[in-house]
Amino acid sequence: MPPEVEPEGLQPQEIVELLEATLLDGPPRFTSDVLADLTGVPKEIARQRWRSLGFTSVPDGVLAFTEADVRAVELTERLRELGVADDSNEAAFIRTIGRGFARMAEFEANLLVQALDLFEVDDAKLIETIAELGPLLEELMSYVWRRHLVNAGARIAFAGPGDGDEPMMVAGFADIVGYTRRSRSMRGEELAALVETFEARTHEIVAEHRGQVIKSIGDEVLYVTDDARDGALIALELVELAEVDAGYPELRVGLAYGPVLARLGDVYGPVVNLASRLTSVAKPRRVVIDRQLADELATVPDFRVRRMRRTTLKGFGLVEPWSLKRPKLTSEARSAVETHGHEWVR
Repeated sequence: MPPEVEPEGLQPQEIVELLEATLLDGPPRFTSDVLADLTGVPKEIARQRWRSLGFTSVPDGVLAFTEADVRAVELTERLRELGVADDSNEAAFIRTIGRGFARMAEFEANLLVQALDLFEVDDAKLIETIAELGPLLEELMSYVWRRHLVNAGARIAFAGPGDGDEPMMVAGFADIVGYTRRSRSMRGEELAALVETFEARTHEIVAEHRGQVIKSIGDEVLYVTDDARDGALIALELVELAEVDAGYPELRVGLAYGPVLARLGDVYGPVVNLASRLTSVAKPRRVVIDRQLADELATVPDFRVRRMRRTTLKGFGLVEPWSLKRPKLTSEARSAVETHGHEWVR
């Protein structure tokens, strides 16, 4: 009988233990009951916060929590003491943090896999890499968060105290034409490249016109702006980009204008839903807008709006969509577009 061959590299459990020891201040030492005793937070409340962060429930009696978990529970209590979190918003606040960091962590874990082969590397090299990479990523994420907090605070400050109503915004949905059909015939790396190009260029254009990307959902991006002109310029640049960039997919965009409820990084309300429905009316490389936005843009020389045939949209009944286009170009302006692409409007 041949001797057993020891597998090379680290085993999955060894990798997990090294990650816990390096990133979570040591291995799990506490059960949920001990965690509650150490923090003074009832077990069920701590368990609810844990689930809101997106983590799997831990059975009673299992050693699953570390010193870092104890500190995290204490921090959530401090947020309540400061009045930042309360019964009305705590769960949503924690859920928002969990969603954002879960997506980021998945991406960063894949970067780690690219940097070194987890199943071939030795424990010393893995610890060394994480020890250097962890603080670097933590500092970078802290900076990005602080910069976004400044920007969000500035938007709120300049908007003023308001009258208690939701702010007026343009909500825009941009989606890839024929995405489902195309994705069936593409290899994984081709599909990833398509989505990456779509998201990267879309984020650039939205940011250039003072908009905010709310979320990306594979073949679709939702953005908002406070200014009607900015929202319209973004939409037109998005659909025009495919004409000058062969790697960028064809899009269609739906826009609507009106009161939008912004809450914990997301937006809600009929205006957002209408923008989404209007994409179904738009043809490839076209922008369709609602009547209210058409009224806002009717006298703006940068645009040409035209009433379309009335149509029935799910949840809204019979609506009157409008098309949004550039003004008819002179020969000189058309030459500039062909030479510089979408940059001519900046």
